[in-house]
Amino acid sequence: MSRSSYIIIAAVLLFGSYLYAVTALSPVEPVGRLGFVKVANPDMYPGHPQSKVLADYAAQRGSKCALVVHYAGDSNYRHYREGNVTIIELAYISQEYRTDIDWTEVLEAFIFGVPDGKYRYRADGYEFSSLDEAMDYVERIAREKGQEGPMPMVFHGTVRDGNVFINPGCGFPLYVQIAWRQYGRLGAYYYIIKGLIHPYLNNPYAAYELMHASDLQRLYNRGYLDYTMRG
Repeated sequence: MSRSSYIIIAAVLLFGSYLYAVTALSPVEPVGRLGFVKVANPDMYPGHPQSKVLADYAAQRGSKCALVVHYAGDSNYRHYREGNVTIIELAYISQEYRTDIDWTEVLEAFIFGVPDGKYRYRADGYEFSSLDEAMDYVERIAREKGQEGPMPMVFHGTVRDGNVFINPGCGFPLYVQIAWRQYGRLGAYYYIIKGLIHPYLNNPYAAYELMHASDLQRLYNRGYLDYTMRG
């Protein structure tokens, strides 16, 4: 084996050790994208298919809580129980609502991270002016629910319009911001790549969502999947 091979192996081992150590001390473990398209409104609630997927994932890993991050709409993003797991929701509030991709913003975030003060945040109807304040609140809820160690964190990942393969979907910038905050640049890059692959391997509804993405988008946008209006 060449010297360069040993160097690469050593670098990988060091990076893996770094992630393991930081994860043990972090309140969250970034997992990745939860879904591809919205399958019902509200986006997350007890019994929702994507909620069950997240709760099952958390329960299998012995976690009492899981965090899902969103792009804020008009929801309060309240935490709730899904089986034996508490689902905590956190959304970032952008000044400009959009469903397409701002590639300049994506590039800047990839190189420099998401700057402090860019967003406000909402959880349980409360709004926070900084990510630190928002995460302090999230961590307090998790402790109250008996969470020990890092809880799984996903971004909702749903896309209302357009290509679900190109657009990473709802909550992705906040996922990146939290991963960068907790794990640094290289750690964030790792969890971005891992997170984008995650649903293809772990979401039992992935094939259905992908095969029917355009139909589900159309039904959702026309209100046919809005169960808040039904008795």
